[in-house]
Amino acid sequence: MATLDSYNRWINSNKVSQKDKDILRNMSQEQIDDAFFKDVEFGTAGMRGILGPGTNRLNEFTIRKANIGFAKYLLEKYPDAKEKGVVISHDNRHMSREFTLQSAKVLSEFGIKTYIFDSLRPTPELSFAVRYMHAIGGIMITASHNPKEHNGYKVYDETGCQLIPDKIERLVQIISMLPNELEVDYVPVNKPAEIITLDKEVDDEYVKLCESIVLNNDLDKKGFKIVFTPNHGTSYVNAMRVYKDLGYEVYPVLKQCDPDPDFSGTLSPNPEDQRSYIEPIKLAKELEAQLVVMTDPDGDRCGLAFRDRNGEYKTLTGNQSAAMLMDYIFMVRKERGLLHKNGAMYNTVVTSSLGEKVASYYGIKTEQFLTGFKFIGSRIDYYEKLGNGPFFEFGYEESYGCLIAPFARDKDGIQAILMYSEMALYHYRHGRTLDMVWEELGQRFGYHEDKCFSIAFEGSAGASTMKKLMNELRENPFLEIDGKKPYKVSDYLKSVTIEGKKEEPINLPKSDVIKLYYEDGSTIAARPSGTEAKIKFYIGVVGTSLKEAEAKPNQLYEKLKAALKI
Repeated sequence: MATLDSYNRWINSNKVSQKDKDILRNMSQEQIDDAFFKDVEFGTAGMRGILGPGTNRLNEFTIRKANIGFAKYLLEKYPDAKEKGVVISHDNRHMSREFTLQSAKVLSEFGIKTYIFDSLRPTPELSFAVRYMHAIGGIMITASHNPKEHNGYKVYDETGCQLIPDKIERLVQIISMLPNELEVDYVPVNKPAEIITLDKEVDDEYVKLCESIVLNNDLDKKGFKIVFTPNHGTSYVNAMRVYKDLGYEVYPVLKQCDPDPDFSGTLSPNPEDQRSYIEPIKLAKELEAQLVVMTDPDGDRCGLAFRDRNGEYKTLTGNQSAAMLMDYIFMVRKERGLLHKNGAMYNTVVTSSLGEKVASYYGIKTEQFLTGFKFIGSRIDYYEKLGNGPFFEFGYEESYGCLIAPFARDKDGIQAILMYSEMALYHYRHGRTLDMVWEELGQRFGYHEDKCFSIAFEGSAGASTMKKLMNELRENPFLEIDGKKPYKVSDYLKSVTIEGKKEEPINLPKSDVIKLYYEDGSTIAARPSGTEAKIKFYIGVVGTSLKEAEAKPNQLYEKLKAALKI
């Protein structure tokens, strides 16, 4: 009944355009259910969803409501919010520019100064710009690597970090108390605040800092060819600029360089999807390039492919590429005395155990957080304010995102492609392809293979099924798979790790994540996605050989599905 009431409210509203009403009238019952069975969720990752009319969609009304809530939140929390202002940026997607201008208008009419760019800019530059402009917050209009039908809305604090749960809780509360998206309103201030278009100074400073992170820029770059694609997204200008400044021989995938919201030049803009590598690898083969790098549409993630010792092109997972990059960076820093004695590497509870082993080898401790780079960014700020360490050395997530230098407080695709390029070039000049480097890591730390598997659930029934499945796993966590039970279970919703009869508290925010640990080094983590209707299963194994390790995750996943009866 609530779904039908919301649908009729839109159909009968004089605020809804005739175009949207025509779309609504042509919807099937299933489409109506999906568009109206709930309000689009404003959670710990902001909002992300399908564009279109409806309460469970991103549109001018749901975005406007979020902006009203954010304005009220800022004015309540920060006495100087109006003067310090908010920086707003966007990606290449449908409605991104419109949502950016609408966001600026709403905040301006609350008396809050806003800064916008003249066109699209990547997420990490937004994070940097908040810090550079000493703003009180930021908004990024993006759906990251999601399909073309999607868009999203993310909010940042004054440190350039996405709002962590204890900060965003009040914002969510404020939004939840507002009238529905069609009826919510406000009284504009008598004199709206300025909406300022940022000049090129912010771009110049951001690029300069990205270029400053290189360690071996004197390496001979002649003949080392790199293929780059921004996947129609935000990183093209910055990436080509830094590559040119630093003397790399780079070939862009031209059909994927324009900011096309339909992503017409690629089958997927997601570095986690093998289809995103088809065109860049095709060009790499023509050029006999040594390396392929890509960023996702909002420029915070980086995918990697390379030419192996046999002349074939292979891709790397986020766990693999980050482990190799970390090993390279720490090695060079150690040789030059640049590693902190009290250094820290940050990753998440679902990343590979290999990263911690690499860090430990160089005397760097590891801290793990829940999925979401905001937790890493927040920890950097926390220790900086303490002033006596631990000191940030590297941060990454398994989903192709990493940060090398913390002038941004989100994962940074430009930093990543620069250092991956330098890493690959360094090994190339020492006679090693990246498959050889990966095997060397296996010899030193054990052969690790980590894969993420997803099961999608659609509509209101799908949400119920997801919840039921996670509850079943939570009630029976010591799940026997192929005759083996885990020796340890971490339940991040109950905030406890159970090992035998011993229980240890987990000092992280509560989250719907369960992780199982097995005696052979295998791990299984289950986590409902924060941005899509699916459960992700992160499976990590350690083998005695590369061949054994590569086969085990798929085998374990099939046994897991059988045990869960899915």
